[in-house]
Amino acid sequence: MNTFVSLLRGINVSGQKKIKMAALRDIYQSLGFSDVESYLQSGNVVFTTAEEDAAIVAQSIKDAIADAFGYSVSVILRDVVTFRLVFTGNPFLIDSDEDPAKLYVTFLANVPNADDLSNLSLPVGVADDFHVVGQHVYVFCPNGYGRTKLNNTFFERKLKVAATTRNWRTVTALHTMMQSS
Repeated sequence: MNTFVSLLRGINVSGQKKIKMAALRDIYQSLGFSDVESYLQSGNVVFTTAEEDAAIVAQSIKDAIADAFGYSVSVILRDVVTFRLVFTGNPFLIDSDEDPAKLYVTFLANVPNADDLSNLSLPVGVADDFHVVGQHVYVFCPNGYGRTKLNNTFFERKLKVAATTRNWRTVTALHTMMQSS
């Protein structure tokens, strides 16, 4: 069995695309997934499946949500090995020991192409910082995520890939959940 976490973009945020987590878990179980656990109300689900191909799993989740709720959401999937690397590879904790309460990870649907990546830079006058590592952007927001320009829309526009961001507390909780699955 393969353990995955799915990170849904835009679920239960600002009154749009509401999905109760019990209903979301039911969808995952109806797809034949097991050990289904959700975390918080924002579309974080840890589960196991016999399917190894993450693209097939993500598409089946996306299709099932569209069928059940009538709208499409981005589904970003990570397996247990990749998520462990995300958790252990945060350069803001390794290189500079920043406050975890000010750290975020933006999960990208795909690895950005080299041209888009080479044009990515901090906006002028921004105190925040980021590091792109493969399909992940580690973000440091000393003034909080609510005030940063380094949000999902910024990275989606600049890198031309779907993105969703989680705070470090959520990343830590999901890592723990995946380790126990």
